[in-house]
Amino acid sequence: MFICSSKPLLKIPIILLLSFFVSQNVVLGIAFDLDESQTYIWPLPSEFTSGSNTLSVDPSIVLTVSGDGGNSVIIKEAFERYKRVTFKHAAGFSIFGKFMGRGSVYDISKLRVTVHSESEELQLGVDESYTLLVAKSDAQSIVGEATIEANTVYGALRGLETFSQLCVFDYGTKSVQIYKVPWYIQDKPRFGYRGLLLDTSRHYLPVNVIKQIVESMSYAKLNVLHWHIIDEQSFPLEVPTYPNLWKGAYSKWERYTVEDAQEIVSFAKMRGINVMAEVDVPGHAESC
Repeated sequence: MFICSSKPLLKIPIILLLSFFVSQNVVLGIAFDLDESQTYIWPLPSEFTSGSNTLSVDPSIVLTVSGDGGNSVIIKEAFERYKRVTFKHAAGFSIFGKFMGRGSVYDISKLRVTVHSESEELQLGVDESYTLLVAKSDAQSIVGEATIEANTVYGALRGLETFSQLCVFDYGTKSVQIYKVPWYIQDKPRFGYRGLLLDTSRHYLPVNVIKQIVESMSYAKLNVLHWHIIDEQSFPLEVPTYPNLWKGAYSKWERYTVEDAQEIVSFAKMRGINVMAEVDVPGHAESC
């Protein structure tokens, strides 16, 4: 997929997500009634089973970690990020209920994440597999509540994304529910390279817009941002050893400093996305 825009303020992440859904003929719940026989997880896991029960999820759900990589900042920040998104509506009702003295009892109040490897090296081909279990915690369940197990932090990230997709806000009960429980999901990518090409050499995009695109990529479990930074049209990247090069940018406001590039790479890594920078050297020209 290719994205370029001369209008930096376009809501590109929304366009990106809609294009994915439309291309696969996925019916959006905001416009149509969902077919309960279908599984609304994107992309569809490689293996999964589900049941017929419904569990409620605590907006104050807590994370417990284990394994050599369980204490990774990547996991902890991702959990808080998904928590803000998943419980955006429910959190308000929960606070209101507590204020009015109406407490709630939830089926799922804890998410357990186990990561076996402490390595956070992000390379093409890194293990992104994970296992996700969601079941009612009772005497008949040996698992209970929600559990993610992965070999790497990046597999755990994909598991967190899937768990967030299972969580659905119910406007009737004013709470987040998980339907078709129990869930047993074993998932891994079908393709090692799942990328998006972004051409900012021809159409400059501000750093915050690029970060929004990266955020949207994580929702679809994409793992490579092919950032086409430089071409014959413009040279917007700062090169400290050759300070005159970025005078070839469209303007002094349409440039990326070294710190900007580092910020984007770091932001992407926290979401399990590699940044593959394409930097064409000065003199690069179109062939006839």
